[in-house]
Amino acid sequence: MAEITSNMPYDAITIGDTLPPWSRVTDIMHWNRYAAVNDEFLYFHMEDEAARAALNPQGAFGMGNLRFAYMHNALEAVFGDVAAVRELSCQFRTINQKGDCLTVTGTVTEKWQDGAEQMLRIKLDVRNQHGDSTCPGEAVIAYG
Repeated sequence: MAEITSNMPYDAITIGDTLPPWSRVTDIMHWNRYAAVNDEFLYFHMEDEAARAALNPQGAFGMGNLRFAYMHNALEAVFGDVAAVRELSCQFRTINQKGDCLTVTGTVTEKWQDGAEQMLRIKLDVRNQHGDSTCPGEAVIAYG
């Protein structure tokens, strides 16, 4: 088992290989960018008092779908133009807080051929700086 490198050929990847960790420290700047593109300016994502009123005592918290986007960013960083994301799913398990360092991790769990395409299934997760799983998911990647 090894870490997958950028634009690695399909034949060099084996079950158990891992994605290089992809990290981002979340803050209001990142949330504002995401909210501007997705029209998701909700007060509890931007203002500590609004988040506390929504029963999150730590204040403003991140958008779940931003972690979904981070998964896509991590896959794009590794596979670039050699492969395409065919499926991507996740479950939001816990809130991410302002200042959290979120890291996307992934492990290849399956390889198969589908017609002319060579396929990979990858178990994904977005973990915080404490190692807690915040957003487990799965991706299917197609080469070819």
